[in-house]
Amino acid sequence: MKYQFLISAPSSNAGKTTVTLGLIRLLMKQGLRVQVFKCGPDYIDTKFLGQAAQRPAINLDIFMMGKDHVRELYHHYSATADVSIIEGVMGLFDGANRMEGSSAEIAILLNVPVIMVLPAKASAYSVAPVLYGFKNFNPSVTIAGVIFNHVNTLSHYNFLSDAAHDVGVAPLGYIPVQETIKIPSRHLGLQLERNDEELVSAIATHLEKTVSVENLLRATGQNNSKENVSMQRYNQVQDARLTIAVAHDEAFTFTYHHNIETLCTKYNVVFFSPLRDAVLPQADIVYLAGGYPELFLRKLSDNVLMRESLGRYCQEGGKLLAECGGLMYLGKSIMDAAGEEYTTVGFLDLKTSLADRALTLGYRMLHYNDKVYCGHEFHYSTVKEETIPDSIGHIRNAKGEDVRMKLYRKKNVVASYMHFYWGNGNDLLETLFS
Repeated sequence: MKYQFLISAPSSNAGKTTVTLGLIRLLMKQGLRVQVFKCGPDYIDTKFLGQAAQRPAINLDIFMMGKDHVRELYHHYSATADVSIIEGVMGLFDGANRMEGSSAEIAILLNVPVIMVLPAKASAYSVAPVLYGFKNFNPSVTIAGVIFNHVNTLSHYNFLSDAAHDVGVAPLGYIPVQETIKIPSRHLGLQLERNDEELVSAIATHLEKTVSVENLLRATGQNNSKENVSMQRYNQVQDARLTIAVAHDEAFTFTYHHNIETLCTKYNVVFFSPLRDAVLPQADIVYLAGGYPELFLRKLSDNVLMRESLGRYCQEGGKLLAECGGLMYLGKSIMDAAGEEYTTVGFLDLKTSLADRALTLGYRMLHYNDKVYCGHEFHYSTVKEETIPDSIGHIRNAKGEDVRMKLYRKKNVVASYMHFYWGNGNDLLETLFS
């Protein structure tokens, strides 16, 4: 048997990630191999879901990747697993445009049943019409079960269980409120920096008391008939390859697993740390991914040797792609939330600040050289241009509307707040640096 399901909810902050982390560990305790996926472009949740599963978690995003590639990724990475778990994004039907790109659309695309996480702190039998609506809104979505969150007593759960039975959705258990398993958040993602394993174990222990893993598997099992999808067209390693240096440390962590896998087929990939290394490694291209440079400003600023090495590389015509946190680091300075300014590389004539936090997020499409490259934008910092750098391409959101964000180009450096996806084999880097 193979087991597969998508964890979703009516909205964000319903407990999807907590439930997913706990189920990953409980299933692994039974000796099952678990592959975990995350709907949407989020880097942060994916990181910790992968840590819990002890294998890389994979993003599934129809907007950025396209349906064919999402299908290929899912079947490729789940082929060696006994259980495939997809954590949804936002509410079940929330997409970039109505339900386009939503968790529901992914569940339909992959023919995966949905397990709902339904907060029920102040509800009883009235959850019946809520569940009925989710079950019947789109007949192509299969709601295989429900786990009720914020339920402290068995008597309360019995009312909820009756409601679920009456609308034909299997009740799989409930989760009492427990302060010690609350996951702190940073921005829209997780913040698990210490005692990650301890927290995941605590969540699993808590869920094990009141959630039936046996009934979950019964509701989501199927014969081992998963589609065998070849990833060969992405995995063919080129012979004469250039070297790409990828920034990777605590400050620069926002990379998609399959983006890096794809780079490894096209380039010799080396990693470096702007926090700790003194010089940039020898490379034909540098990739400064996003992350949380604002949490390490003192250390980044104090590493003068790396700042100078990176600045020389850029001034001498080195090819470099910088995304979000990488853009911030290449500027003259970054101001933290308290208003203190830290010197950074200084190649771009701009400064960024978190003193006046302004959330900007959404899918983005870069129209460049008659092609479209997809990604997303998510940041709280603002940018102040001193000398306006050249910009290239035309950037729109998921509805085709123009956005304020620019793709800057100075010499052979390309930088913006946009996080790109190229794991589907597009030629973004070749196009930018040909």
